[in-house]
Amino acid sequence: MKTTGGKIKIAIVDDESLMLSLIGDYLQKTGKLDVIMTADDGEVIINKIENADILPDVILLDLKMKRMDGVETTAALRSRYPGIGIIIISSYYKSSFMGYMMKSGVNAFLPKGITPEKLTEAIHSVYEKGYYFMTEQVDIMRQQISSKAPKPVFSKTESLTDRELEVMKLICQQKTAQKIAEELFISIKTVEGHKSNLFLKTGVKNIAGLVIYAVKNELIDLDECDAFY
Repeated sequence: MKTTGGKIKIAIVDDESLMLSLIGDYLQKTGKLDVIMTADDGEVIINKIENADILPDVILLDLKMKRMDGVETTAALRSRYPGIGIIIISSYYKSSFMGYMMKSGVNAFLPKGITPEKLTEAIHSVYEKGYYFMTEQVDIMRQQISSKAPKPVFSKTESLTDRELEVMKLICQQKTAQKIAEELFISIKTVEGHKSNLFLKTGVKNIAGLVIYAVKNELIDLDECDAFY
């Protein structure tokens, strides 16, 4: 993802006009984020994106809306614009929904009561690393992942290479593509190529899903990661 003018481009989708105004005003005033479009419905934001010259880097998306809800909107965006980060913010938030949200393709799932500072932190994390987990969400994942989960058995054509495993572990340690390239002495383009292969071989849709896959299949210990939040 690349920004214009050094700012992360944001789109906000919420059917409450007050929320649109308050969140938009706050993010714009940070000086590091640029709210380039807003909408009150999933269909509206998809139409705006399809006709836009500049795409948002991250979308803040409400879960429950009158017409096209957050899950449906996420599915539509993932199929057409896989590079856009999606953060669902909802008053119907439950940490136990985390697994479903990650499977649906979102990069972060947050309650509407989150502090403005934490929201800004989440946006930067999704933009730079591809995911954002709160402490309680990490705890939920610990509980949901079986201690007896078997190690993966790959076919010869679908096995992960040693280099791909290295890249996966560094991604789980929140290293950016630039940092991974420097550490492994390869180009950023090569890192992105390995990342694409990881998505194809594991069947996940984003970095957050890749992290969960790695932990669930015991490719990396959750305790070895620097932090998820």
